[in-house]
Amino acid sequence: MLVARGWKDYQILDTGYGEKVEQWGDIVLRRPDPQIIWPWQKSREIRENVHAYYHRSSRGGGRWEILKKIPESWVISYGNLKFKVSPTGFKHTGVFPEQAVNWDWMTEKIKKSGREIRVLNLFGYTGGATLACVSSGASVCHVDASKGVVSWCRENAELSGFAQRPIRYIVDDSMKFVEREIRRGKTYDAIITDPPSYGRGPKGEIWKIEDEMYKLLSECARLLSKDPLFVLVNSYTTGFSPYVPANIMDMTFKKTAGGRITAGEVGLPVRDSDIVLPCGVYARWENNRYIENL
Repeated sequence: MLVARGWKDYQILDTGYGEKVEQWGDIVLRRPDPQIIWPWQKSREIRENVHAYYHRSSRGGGRWEILKKIPESWVISYGNLKFKVSPTGFKHTGVFPEQAVNWDWMTEKIKKSGREIRVLNLFGYTGGATLACVSSGASVCHVDASKGVVSWCRENAELSGFAQRPIRYIVDDSMKFVEREIRRGKTYDAIITDPPSYGRGPKGEIWKIEDEMYKLLSECARLLSKDPLFVLVNSYTTGFSPYVPANIMDMTFKKTAGGRITAGEVGLPVRDSDIVLPCGVYARWENNRYIENL
């Protein structure tokens, strides 16, 4: 498991009975997490002294209970990257902190490549991967079906001082965008995709990961440049093994371009504890030419 231990503005304070207590800068939030099937490990005070508590509804969704005054949004940092944090109606905050391990990996890969890298970030959400890539000198095409989260990505870029960096913001269905880019003859040196389990495009397009992932990655393979750097796939689909996307990568990217595939889980440490919270899975394809000590 790759564990994101580099945060200074974020930490998990405690976990138990399907919930976690997290500190985001100066704000402490309590949210559900279905993978936490063990009891609380620390004092009651930690889980009761929070600013806001997300209560899941038995009918789906839920609501935030505000227990202390908090701003509508605030900013946290990871190195030179800055993110707007804002509790949403779907319990999310706009940042997935465990992805910092992938941000670090991409940043290093791009810098060590020694050349200009063109990146396609599909299902790009609020832009953590996009900011990491442009911070290391890449140009990025950021695609998401939600106009709101694409605007959020633009805000994060401005907060990070990247307003003038080469980021192309696209509100579109990721699959349709990939198909159009193929017809246009466009190519990319690196591709990142973080597909949801289920979603809808801006025109009502339906996405189901079990129906669409193979097609998506097959089409993405056609977008790779003649000298590609990497492909990264993330997934938060419950019960999804990291070897599902890894197997598809073997059938698509590795079949046409060789290279190396690695896969596993990403996680976050719990403060003052040996517990690591599993948060999702990843699969990476890398061009052999850019793997050190091969």
